[in-house]
Amino acid sequence: MLNITLPDGKTLQVEDGTTTLDVASGIGPRLAKDAVAGRFTINGHAETIDLDRALPGDCALQILTKNDESKESLNVLRHSAAHVMAEAVCKVFPAAKLVYGPPVEDGFYYDVDLAESITPDAFERIEEEMGRIIAADRPFCRYEMPRGEAMPKLAEEGNEYKIDNAERADGDALSFYVTGEKRGEDFEDLCRGPHVPSTGWIGAFKVRQISAAYYRGDANEKSLQRVYGTAFFKKKALNQYLQRLEEAKKRDHRVLGRQLGLYTTSDMVGSGMILWMPKGALVRSLLENFLKAEMIKLGYEPVYTPHIAKAELFRCSGHYPHYKDGMFPPLEMDGEEYLLRPMNCPFHIQIYKAQPRSYRDLPVRLAEFGTVYRYEQSGEIAGMVRVRGFTQDDAHLFCTPEQLQAEIQKTVKLTLLVLKTLDFEDYSLRLGLNDPASDKYIGEQEKWDASSDSLRQALVALGLEFTEEIGEAAFYGPKIDFMVKDCIGREWQLGTVQVDYSLPERFGLTYVGSDNREHRPIMIHRAPFGSMERFVGILIEHFAGAFPLWLAPVQVAVLTISEKSVEYARQVHENLLEAGLRSELNDSDDRIGPKKHQMRARKVPYIVVVGEQEASEKTINVNNAEGKTLGSFPIESFVQGCLEEILTKGHSERGATGASPVAAQPV
Repeated sequence: MLNITLPDGKTLQVEDGTTTLDVASGIGPRLAKDAVAGRFTINGHAETIDLDRALPGDCALQILTKNDESKESLNVLRHSAAHVMAEAVCKVFPAAKLVYGPPVEDGFYYDVDLAESITPDAFERIEEEMGRIIAADRPFCRYEMPRGEAMPKLAEEGNEYKIDNAERADGDALSFYVTGEKRGEDFEDLCRGPHVPSTGWIGAFKVRQISAAYYRGDANEKSLQRVYGTAFFKKKALNQYLQRLEEAKKRDHRVLGRQLGLYTTSDMVGSGMILWMPKGALVRSLLENFLKAEMIKLGYEPVYTPHIAKAELFRCSGHYPHYKDGMFPPLEMDGEEYLLRPMNCPFHIQIYKAQPRSYRDLPVRLAEFGTVYRYEQSGEIAGMVRVRGFTQDDAHLFCTPEQLQAEIQKTVKLTLLVLKTLDFEDYSLRLGLNDPASDKYIGEQEKWDASSDSLRQALVALGLEFTEEIGEAAFYGPKIDFMVKDCIGREWQLGTVQVDYSLPERFGLTYVGSDNREHRPIMIHRAPFGSMERFVGILIEHFAGAFPLWLAPVQVAVLTISEKSVEYARQVHENLLEAGLRSELNDSDDRIGPKKHQMRARKVPYIVVVGEQEASEKTINVNNAEGKTLGSFPIESFVQGCLEEILTKGHSERGATGASPVAAQPV
């Protein structure tokens, strides 16, 4: 008999060989009808399996359904849709050679080796074939073969990619899925699974785009064509997703960033290297200053460290073996290897280690906006959100076991403050844990359990809801990730808080305790923004380029109606500058309509119009970035309202006009 623990804590005793579908049927016919797959957890290891596969032993079981629209459920659906698309591509392009097709964020893809170019013109034909396969409601049938039998089978089929995939796979047996019941006739693919019960479960789908890719992401390997698609259980969900995509196009930071003069790139500088232009640099500087002010209140100390170091530093930390493929090639100098740094923490460790430490000195909180370098594949670089050189708002805290809980809670609160200040209201917290079955992680499991418990206790103490994910930890310690949804529903991983017993051990860090003996400090890694490049890119899209008043590069634009009001407009402009507001004056002879349109296109929060009447009454006429006239106000009242809005970061009941805040809000 097996003991199966359900999410509500109830335990069922079932016979060996029982499937997820059997469990669902025992609970109720409605659940069995809606069930997609099972997700079991044994000793911290989680895995999703087909409904009709036997549960492997005593486990915790989550029954995934078509109604929960969870990431796990959608991944199963999209993996199945990738197989359906692969079959359709082979029918439209018989010469196509399939490589692999996993689910990804918001959809799936399948890499294809084909001499003929697949263009968007072919999407309709591919979708028609997919529609026929789905309408046939063919079952996904799994079968396994011993490796000794499977390899000759693959060799006979002649697909070198599948042979390579099989050789890399673990285990003595290989699994295949047939989209139908006729082995040898219906479409089949080498695959670990899992899949939905049949093709008819794919309620809505769309072939979205085509791009170039390299086999296994290696630029030295053959170039492939990557066909992207997405799928949902319901048509309504697909339509909502497509609407979000249209809205995302309007907010694309790669377009707005250049239109608003925030950043640029240069082929001469290199792919994935961001050049911050003056307005973008100002936004970044304001964000950094905001966080620095909060860190001063919490006792952080600023440090600066080099961008390059001996490879030995990163070998000791463990970054070199774990990040080697994602690091820039080493440089040879004076007979030694040097590396561009992929992380800041080993440098901060050296600063901690530079002098003797007493328990009275702890906690030590070292902070740096430190630039790091990762060798992202060219096909994965995307604007500001995926780059090769980026600056992290890194800090590393060294504390005693007694101080650990309070320090974790402070770092979590700081990250929550950042999210609130920037109007990210829809977020979730994920506790990333190590997978004991994986060799990715360093350190003793006992220390992993202790560090995981410390993060868990902090979240509980703060009254925060969170999920736990096996395998999402950093290689040296568990972490809290802040998963943030922007105003059009896209999810981003932004801030992070991590507890680390491993690196202090590897570098031999100590402090002298009250017992006059040496003890090992515990290390906290934290970054509320994460990458400044990525954060600003997301922020551009979140606000559609219309930053709140305190972040706007130009806060107020002063426009003249005619030359008769130029002198007064210049006086208004000077008064705004003297008050500390970032003001821009346009006293040209252009008509007021085009002037206002230009400032709205530049997303200036307040547009002040000055004509003869305003000059005679010593007032200003205020418009917002959307073109709405807010009324006429004395300049002193407007300045006071602006300063209050800046001071409170827009989180006050009064705006610059004395009414509600009228600076940028997420649309």
